[in-house]
Amino acid sequence: MIHEKLAKAMNEQIRNELESAYLYLSMAAWFHAKSLDGMAHWMRCQAHEEMIHAMKFFDHLNDRGYAVVLQDLKQIKTEWQNPIEVWEDTLVHERFITSKIDDLTTIAREVRDYAVEPLLAWFSKEQVEEEATASRVLEQMKMVGQDRSALIFVDRELGTRVFPPGSPFNPAAYNTAA
Repeated sequence: MIHEKLAKAMNEQIRNELESAYLYLSMAAWFHAKSLDGMAHWMRCQAHEEMIHAMKFFDHLNDRGYAVVLQDLKQIKTEWQNPIEVWEDTLVHERFITSKIDDLTTIAREVRDYAVEPLLAWFSKEQVEEEATASRVLEQMKMVGQDRSALIFVDRELGTRVFPPGSPFNPAAYNTAA
């Protein structure tokens, strides 16, 4: 059985991961509205990944005999001034999620829950990747500045990210007109 303090914190992390997906969908919508479909595509892929993260915590709690209680989600943000601001917010958000994973690790160690260590180690490693990617794209966006040709190039490059198979965020999954 999982310790109540850790279980409650993991339930909160499910909300954090779902809010991450919601935020990335907001970013995708903003990018689509600006005709930056490659960046929108990247954010849709990211939203899918965040849903997977939420489900990892969801399943861990269920497997340990703790009832998942889904919490209300907040609309975090829907408007940005420019693509650089979107990527700045992406990096800030990923750092926030990293801090929450660190908090979970601290709680797990306090309550001596060794069964959760592999899951939290996976998330810690994942967050290193998430922050590195967001930071790299942000730096590229800063280099691009106001150069529209370079912006289109970065947009196209980000559009090459591959959706996980069967992703509901991939238009191909539900576009029957093709």
